[in-house]
Amino acid sequence: QVQLVASGGGLVQPGGSLRLSCAASGSIFGTYTMGWYRQAPGKQRELVASITSGGSTNYADSVKGRFTISRGNAPKLVYLQMNSLKPEDTAVYYCNFQGPGRSYWGQGTQVTVSS
Repeated sequence: QVQLVASGGGLVQPGGSLRLSCAASGSIFGTYTMGWYRQAPGKQRELVASITSGGSTNYADSVKGRFTISRGNAPKLVYLQMNSLKPEDTAVYYCNFQGPGRSYWGQGTQVTVSS
């Protein structure tokens, strides 16, 4: 089992910034990928950004150049720095852990971009 605790959501004006954090604990071994997904009302959950245990990153086209995923100094800590936020970034953001044959989700954190 892997436990994920996400934090950092909130309300921000367009053009503003937020940083999301996700702390993973439990049975973490081998190669894995941690990432952030989001789900807006009436839409499917979509990948925002991910980072592998080796450090490779992947971003949705809609956030490239604005969002940065990184790992913290503490083991299994992942950040999502979100800059130049737009109203269309409004969604519930979910942290995800994927290893061979398994996937875990954290609780969602609401991000609202509105003036």
